[in-house]
Amino acid sequence: MYTHILIATDGSELAQKGLEHGLSLAKGLGSTVTIMNVTEPAPIFASAGMYGPVATAEDIVSYQKAGEEYGAKVLKAAKAEADKLGVNANTIHVEEMWAAEAINQIAQDKGCDLIVMASHGRRGLGRLILGSQTVDVLTNSKVPVLVVR
Repeated sequence: MYTHILIATDGSELAQKGLEHGLSLAKGLGSTVTIMNVTEPAPIFASAGMYGPVATAEDIVSYQKAGEEYGAKVLKAAKAEADKLGVNANTIHVEEMWAAEAINQIAQDKGCDLIVMASHGRRGLGRLILGSQTVDVLTNSKVPVLVVR
């Protein structure tokens, strides 16, 4: 049914549920897995001076380095889980992209036929304020998406 599953994780407790579900599904189906983590673009501060801080080049480099280190840690742990289950898994860390855009792009580039990700399932004002990467993936994905809550 599904031969190549993309599992997106940010290392959170909720994302762990998505990882575990995706790996279990892959094991049962004999699927290959790509596990991905994304470091989104460094926050850009819209104002300066008395209105707020300004990000320096050093701040941006520090943010990127922290994202790389955190992504490597998350992916190493996820790969260890896949190995423990006997699931053939590759990992990829994407930098400087919004999560939803990166998830859909990697799914297409790697020929994945299912995306597995977790979602808080926020509604109403909480969703409007916080946004929803899951909704963006669902809206733009060319392959089925399994959302774990």
